[in-house]
Amino acid sequence: MDDHSTADDVVNFPKLRRTVVLVGMMGCGKTAIGRVLAERLGVEYVDSDAEIETAANATISEIFERSGEAFFRDRETEVINRLLKSSPCILSTGGGAYLAERNRAAISEHGVAVWLDADLDLLWERVRHKDTRPLLRTANPRATLAEIFAQRGPIYALAELRAKADPEFTIDDMTDHVLAVLSERPDILEPMT
Repeated sequence: MDDHSTADDVVNFPKLRRTVVLVGMMGCGKTAIGRVLAERLGVEYVDSDAEIETAANATISEIFERSGEAFFRDRETEVINRLLKSSPCILSTGGGAYLAERNRAAISEHGVAVWLDADLDLLWERVRHKDTRPLLRTANPRATLAEIFAQRGPIYALAELRAKADPEFTIDDMTDHVLAVLSERPDILEPMT
């Protein structure tokens, strides 16, 4: 076989018409699903927290420590707005981003929110052995997670689309599920011809 590509080698992707913003709790799979979803759709994957860290040349924890949460939330909104106005992509947001009404309004206007809805037991299974979650550095991290889950769940439920996680799903299974949810909306994902 030679190294020359032919027309048969071209991969066709469904056309993404609007940025898909993945929202949900820590551990719901925003990063893992986001990367695979972007690859399957032939678009860029962007993590809003990583974009903020790059722009600030500091970690999220350092930004919080140095400048406070209000400063961070303002930068977060700026980054989300900028990304929503660029080419359609898969955008993963920090767990708190969707809580702000201004972010929900911008996402609704320029993209679509997809809530990766995982139950508390599944979230705990995924995050309990990681020390990278500052909000869970408490005496009882599972109780803290349950409290955050109870507070944020009703807000995540405001997302236009919802993909319910199943503990048996692999990353590919969940990505298939998200694609199925998106394919119900031809204004977001143009069907393949």
